[in-house]
Amino acid sequence: MRESSNGDPGGEQAKVTPPKTWAAGVPAVAHAVQYSLAETSARRTALNLLDINQTKGFDCPGCAWPDPAPGRRHKNEYCENGAKHANDDATTRRVTPDFFRRYPVSELARSSDRWLNQQGRLTQPMVKRPGADHYEPISWHDALGLIADELRAMDSPDEAIFYTSGRAGNEPAFLLQLFARALGTNNLPDCSNMCHESSGAALYETLGTGKGNVSLLDIHQADLVLTVGQNPGSNHPRMLSALEETKRGGGQIVAVNPLPEAGLMRFKNPQKPRGVVGRGTNIADQFLQIRLGGDLALFQALNLLLLEAEDAAPGTVLDREFIDRHTSGFEEFAHHIRTTVSWPDVLAATGLARGQIEELRDRVLASERIIVCWAMGLTQHKHGVPTIRELVNFQLLRGNIGRPGSGVCPVRGHSNVQGDRTMGIWERMPQGFLDALGREFSFTPPAHHGLDTVNSIRAMLEGRAKVFLGLAGNFVRAAPDSELTEKAMRRCRLTAHISTKLNRSHAVCGDTALILPTLGRSERDCQNGEEQFITVEDSMSQVHASSGRLEPASDHLLSEVAIIGRLARRTLGDEADVPWEDFEADYGTIRDRIARVVPGFENFNSKVRKPGGFTLPNPVNEGVFPTPGGKALFTVNGFESLRAPRGHLVLQTLRSHDQWNTVPYTTNDRYRGIHGSRRIVLVHPADLRALGLEDGSQVDVVSVWQDGTERRAEDFRLVSYPTTAGCAAAYYPEANALVPLDSVAETSNTPTYKGIVVRLEPRPVGRASGAAAVERP
Repeated sequence: MRESSNGDPGGEQAKVTPPKTWAAGVPAVAHAVQYSLAETSARRTALNLLDINQTKGFDCPGCAWPDPAPGRRHKNEYCENGAKHANDDATTRRVTPDFFRRYPVSELARSSDRWLNQQGRLTQPMVKRPGADHYEPISWHDALGLIADELRAMDSPDEAIFYTSGRAGNEPAFLLQLFARALGTNNLPDCSNMCHESSGAALYETLGTGKGNVSLLDIHQADLVLTVGQNPGSNHPRMLSALEETKRGGGQIVAVNPLPEAGLMRFKNPQKPRGVVGRGTNIADQFLQIRLGGDLALFQALNLLLLEAEDAAPGTVLDREFIDRHTSGFEEFAHHIRTTVSWPDVLAATGLARGQIEELRDRVLASERIIVCWAMGLTQHKHGVPTIRELVNFQLLRGNIGRPGSGVCPVRGHSNVQGDRTMGIWERMPQGFLDALGREFSFTPPAHHGLDTVNSIRAMLEGRAKVFLGLAGNFVRAAPDSELTEKAMRRCRLTAHISTKLNRSHAVCGDTALILPTLGRSERDCQNGEEQFITVEDSMSQVHASSGRLEPASDHLLSEVAIIGRLARRTLGDEADVPWEDFEADYGTIRDRIARVVPGFENFNSKVRKPGGFTLPNPVNEGVFPTPGGKALFTVNGFESLRAPRGHLVLQTLRSHDQWNTVPYTTNDRYRGIHGSRRIVLVHPADLRALGLEDGSQVDVVSVWQDGTERRAEDFRLVSYPTTAGCAAAYYPEANALVPLDSVAETSNTPTYKGIVVRLEPRPVGRASGAAAVERP
């Protein structure tokens, strides 16, 4: 049976076992090998695993966690999910024109994300003509001509949307933004709009740079690491090796999360004997099981306790020299905290006991070097930006910005999402970047801001944007308000996707739709007989080369650089002074131009050829804060508690363990004990009793919004689970339908995937699902 777009044949088929209390170990190795061998041969699996994250290999697309220095890098420098992702991309399965003759677009649109991904690698360009229900083959010349004709026919360049996922490397990302701006638009939404935009907004305002300022060595040297709103065990498992080093060096870990995550309990490192035959390493010294949306209240309470400790012992708690020399706004911040923080409100918002927060304070007071790491558990809330500003306040109080072993660390979940932003993939790039770009290529880039992801969807829905080009990713499944997003895409005159594998975005078509197949990370990229490489930037600003050595999946594939360059040349002609043909022939010529446009990339070609590449400078680590006032900024952040009415819960979306981005590799989430289904809602047993519901029953999940609108996701199974009372969780992207387009974070415009007020409606026995499974031979 082929899975439906529901994601599995039905939640009632799920098997539930107790959640795991440790992560990785021998089972992780076994699962990685088992999945890899099911996708490709033993030889290709071995070649990939020996190359992944090596100095002369390719960068794992799975996450942006940094690699150790070349001399300290393990020969198996990857995690379970990285191995799965790399060999999923290296699969020997192929999607040929025969596949598209067999399956109409209407049927593909009813297929699950997992089934679409499992069909294999795309092999040649395909087009769906207006009114047709099938893709058909098309030559590269004609495919790029179709797109170029549509772009030239627009009334305004702002009718085009150029979307980028973090899978893209620096060189194609730089070319895409150059093409868009030479065309005349800043419409460059990216996946960061949907995940870490809140981090960038808060850090730019408070520190003057949108990036974190810690290194892998800092993690190892820290006295205390706070991991807040993140699940390293599934989303970036190599972080657990770094936290293990923290613990081995005498540091402590505090986990702040609504769910008990196995990787933050105990880690059995499969590369070390203690992880194979021993108990492994206990990771979290303290687990604060916080309510969804309670992190701002937690950091404000913690900051109040630090101010009170300073009052009791002046000169022993706060770093007054750092505060006076390098910050502004302290007095206003301190007054706000002292006069507005209410302990009853804090405890209600966090779900914690005061003693737990005071225990955390004591750990802070005993630590000289502190790092705060976070991910989407903070960013995808309405108040995500003020929450991150408040944790910056926390770090500024004791001078834990710029000191070795300390700092702020937003952990990116895509390989090059940070690098794409550095290369100019942003709808609001600073004028200094635009000026440098214009000088280098002799044109005037548009100065007006473009559209981010949410506003791009709105523009397509309203007919203001008519052409969509996606560089990697699965836009319609990553975006919120699934029904509205798909409606918006279908209103385009043309949609085109540069992809390695089939996904749902290919089945949600404009009048004309194109699939443009490209090389995978692990494949050899030869231009004019010379092997090329791309570069990436990780979460800690390390830039390094990436090159594969597998033979391409098809002779018809083009590299991302070639596709963008040829499309730009067909569209712009001689309008821009850009040597697109030279760029395609030699990626080093792109890096020469990047070196003259992007700060920190001087001598790019020579620096990146060194083993391990190089680290971009961060002025914060030199005591320089490029804010308007030249100092780090303490901020005043209004307290806001996310409360659900009686009979409702606050729900977050999350990944399963066996998943990368929108692609589930299986219908299992073995660390949480879920097997055979993704249409699951995790609910605290006390909440089930209070709502009169039973473990295992089927429900519809209905989100409720202040404007009176509702969104419905049908046919989910309830699972009794030790989440925070009053909170629930469901898998992404199945639950994205519950988030309306207008529910976004203040300032960053990030969708609020982690703060959804829902009610659970029991389904009548025998009621059909809204998307039935389709039988297939």
